[in-house]
Amino acid sequence: MATVYKNFLSSDVVNTRTLLHEAIPVTGSLVSGTYGPSDVALGSEPHIKTYSHGMFESVYDYPFLSSSANHIFDITCGYAGTSALSGASNTQNSKKISIYNQMAQVLMGYDHTGTIRLFDQDGDITSGTKMKECYFMNFSRLLVKDEIKKGTFALELGVVPAFTETGDCLAKRIKLTDSSGSNGYFVNSPAGEYGILFAQTTDDGDATLSTAQLHEETITSQVSIATSHKAAGLIFYQAGIAVISGSVFNANDTHDGLLDNAVDTLILGGKTAGNHGFDTITGSTVAVMANGLRNRVYDLQFDNTTELNSAIHFCRVNHNEFNYSANPTYLNGSKIRVKGNNRKNLPVSYITSVGLYSADRELLAVAKLSEPLKKDPTTELTLKVRLDY
Repeated sequence: MATVYKNFLSSDVVNTRTLLHEAIPVTGSLVSGTYGPSDVALGSEPHIKTYSHGMFESVYDYPFLSSSANHIFDITCGYAGTSALSGASNTQNSKKISIYNQMAQVLMGYDHTGTIRLFDQDGDITSGTKMKECYFMNFSRLLVKDEIKKGTFALELGVVPAFTETGDCLAKRIKLTDSSGSNGYFVNSPAGEYGILFAQTTDDGDATLSTAQLHEETITSQVSIATSHKAAGLIFYQAGIAVISGSVFNANDTHDGLLDNAVDTLILGGKTAGNHGFDTITGSTVAVMANGLRNRVYDLQFDNTTELNSAIHFCRVNHNEFNYSANPTYLNGSKIRVKGNNRKNLPVSYITSVGLYSADRELLAVAKLSEPLKKDPTTELTLKVRLDY
C-alpha cells in the first residue's frame, strides 16, 4: 500500500443518478386461483395469509409457508366515518373506519384544523368529490423497489356479477390506469407523489363465447361514462399503494358508481349471490371484501424503479507520482528490484488497486483493477472509480 496520499479536487468527483426500471406483471390466476383445490374456501388458499385481527390479508406468489414464497401485496378496505355506508351496527365498523383513517392520514395528511384529509377524486385536496369508500392495495417493497414508475400502472378488474370457479366474473372488465401519471401527478401528499387512476376500458364480453375466448377477447369501449374517463382511484408512487374507489363496482345511481344501470353490478360477497356493489361492506368482514376484489383481478402490471446514486471519482496520476511502491519486496537491500543493476533505469511500479480515504486517512473503499497497470515517469493515468449506493 502506498504511503503517499493525493487529495481530490472538487472537479474530480461527479455525482450522478440512474433510474433502473423492471416490468412487474401479476396475472389474475396467480392472485386468485393458481394454488389449492377448486373447492377451497376463499381466503384459505395456501398462498393467502389471513390474520386474527381481520384488518387485511396478504397475497404471496407461492404457498406462504414455503421458504420460496415472496410477498406480493396486502389487500384491505374501509370507509370514512362520514360515509353513508358507515353505521354502528355494521360488521367491523370501527375497524373499517380505522383502516380508512390510517391510510388517509399517512397518504393525505391533515388539514389546518388537524382533521384527517379524505381521499380526493381529482387531487384537489381543498375541494372536489371525496372518495369515502375505498379498497387499498399495498404492494411489497420487493416489487415496488424505490417507487412505481409514473404512467405504467394498470389494473384490470372483472365487473360481472356472481363469482364462479370458471372465471365468468371476468367477462366484463374495467381497466384502471394512471394514463396521465408521467406528467399529471400531484405532490401535495406527505407520502410523496401520486397520480389519478382513470377507468379507461372494459372488455364487453359475449355470452356466445367460451370462458377461454372471453379471456382473450379484446373488444374495447368506453366505460358507460359518455365522453370522458372517470377518476376511480389514486396511485401513490413512492409508497407503493393503490387506492381504489368502491364506485368501480356500483351502478351510476349508487354512490356515484361507474357502471351503467343496464349492466349488472358486481357481487362481492364470496361464491354465492348477495347484495350488489361495495354496499356489501356493511355486512361483510374486511376479509370477505378482500377476497371479492382479489378474485376479480384479471391483470395487474406496472414498472418499478430503482434509484441508483453514484459518485464517480477521477483519480488522476501524473507522470511524477506513484512511480514507487511501499511494498517491502519492491527493494532488494537498498536497490530497487525493477531497475536491475542499472541505476539509470527509470523506476517502475504496477498499480493493482485504488484506495479511497477519509480526511483523517481512514480507508473507506478499495477498487481492484482487472489487471496491473504499469506506471513510470513517462506515463500518466486517469482511473475512474464509481461508488454506487
